[in-house]
Amino acid sequence: MSTRSPSKKRPKAQSHGFVICVKTAGYKASLEPRKLYEVLSDADAAKHDQVRIVDESGDDYLYPAGLFADVELPQAIREAVRKAV
Repeated sequence: MSTRSPSKKRPKAQSHGFVICVKTAGYKASLEPRKLYEVLSDADAAKHDQVRIVDESGDDYLYPAGLFADVELPQAIREAVRKAV
């Protein structure tokens, strides 16, 4: 199960970039294969091999990093994707 962020108790994290979902093992109801997700910086999560992902609701959740692959997008595309939310 994903872990919901206590975002009301901490300052908004900075965007770290984007990943694409390559596996949904154990998270089929929460993740979509081949979907692009925004990642928020979270050093504590990284220490535990997890990533903090923003979903469609705008909330962020922790997931195992192995479910995703990093994606490098040109800056213009990154900005357009972030504005589309």
